[in-house]
Amino acid sequence: MTNRAGSTLAGVLLATLIGVFVGVSAVTFRYAEGLSYLSNDPKTCVNCHIMRDQFDGWQKSPHHAVATCNDCHVPQNFIGKYYTKATHGWRHSKGFTLQDFHEPIQMKPDSRAVVVENCLRCHTELVSDIAGADAHGDGIDCIKCHAGMGHGPRR
Repeated sequence: MTNRAGSTLAGVLLATLIGVFVGVSAVTFRYAEGLSYLSNDPKTCVNCHIMRDQFDGWQKSPHHAVATCNDCHVPQNFIGKYYTKATHGWRHSKGFTLQDFHEPIQMKPDSRAVVVENCLRCHTELVSDIAGADAHGDGIDCIKCHAGMGHGPRR
């Protein structure tokens, strides 16, 4: 009989812990406006205050009229786009919660590669002689010389 009571207590404790985890996760997701990250709205990027400078710079940049954050910062296929959004969301939320991010915020190498690939995708005709006719642009780093294009001049 004792074993059964202990088993029931363990089940109740586990269910309570799972419930608390799911509840806290749901509140956090709502507070952080989690659904907005599934959209293409650039205003989503300023949900985190640290991105304000990048957003303000983008509004003054040459790309403002033709590209949103997602056009440059995520792959352009469905799976790649949402996988990248999920990994960035996890990394950003962890970094902002634990305050262990680099300031000013910087792109990781994999994110930089996505941006360069998107530069080449949009500007293929312009850079085809540099990148090669079938260009994936291996070894090319558009950002090195054109850092201010997406977010305006650097301060």
